[in-house]
Amino acid sequence: MELTVTLDDPQHRVLLFGPADSYLRLLREVCDVHISARDSRVRFSGTQEGVSYAARTLELMQDHLKRASHLGREDVHRLLAEAAAPEAAKPEQYLQVYVHGRRIAPRSPGQLRYMQAIQRKDLVFCTGPAGTGKTYLAVACAVSMLKRNQIRHIVLARPAVEAGEKLGFLPGDLQAKVNPYLRPLFDALGDMMDYTQTKRFLLNDIIEVIPLAFMRGRTLNDALVILDEAQNTTIGQMLMFLTRLGHDSKMVVTGDDSQTDLEPGQASGLVDAMARLRKIRDIGFVRLTKADIVRHRLVQSIVRAYEAPRGAQA
Repeated sequence: MELTVTLDDPQHRVLLFGPADSYLRLLREVCDVHISARDSRVRFSGTQEGVSYAARTLELMQDHLKRASHLGREDVHRLLAEAAAPEAAKPEQYLQVYVHGRRIAPRSPGQLRYMQAIQRKDLVFCTGPAGTGKTYLAVACAVSMLKRNQIRHIVLARPAVEAGEKLGFLPGDLQAKVNPYLRPLFDALGDMMDYTQTKRFLLNDIIEVIPLAFMRGRTLNDALVILDEAQNTTIGQMLMFLTRLGHDSKMVVTGDDSQTDLEPGQASGLVDAMARLRKIRDIGFVRLTKADIVRHRLVQSIVRAYEAPRGAQA
């Protein structure tokens, strides 16, 4: 697909394109399109999705320059994220958390589908590459539901599997040993409530952050239960987890099914569960893609490079 855009004000060309056309190169990398610019015209070519994304971003950049006299690199990153969203976030799409004034909203069409699935389904599987917000958005939904008294507990679980390296015997008590595995979940919580409140909720078991093995034998009612890094569960562990679902509870299972840290030859419980449960209507399945990556812009490029055949980048 090709699309030619005429600039609203050609005099803003230098500000719009950035130093040495660096902003155009950023659009090319993030949107995965080819860009050529001549006089007052900018031509985009590539996939329909990529061209539309780049054109929306350029329009937002022009609008920004109508209101401000400067366009910085951080402004372009922000506008890229804004253009990736399906539309300006509506009030009902904001998730209210405990940090005063902080509201969280989906930043891509995929993230919006994910949030809606959590709200509508009691069990949701979400897969996708690193940086797509699988864990962060699930924790945000849980914290928002807790704040609105829709649930009474949040349970965050992770399998304690090492990511390709042996860490040996860790020092300290049991909590100290498992903390490294659970740190990403604590990081997400820390973005949504202050330390004192988090500590109080943890002490009162309103929030639990635990290794998956600690779930055995429990039934969880009035809770939102999140299983993170689920690609590293065995089939037996996944069955154990899914059968913990109690009354008035929801479960969210997240992971990147393209990679696993299990022993060679050991089947992933996440992949197995999605294949077995795919036809059950009341279960939600959401797949996020590199277009939903909301971390540093380089993460999209890294994911794209690893998806390509080795040597194709040369």
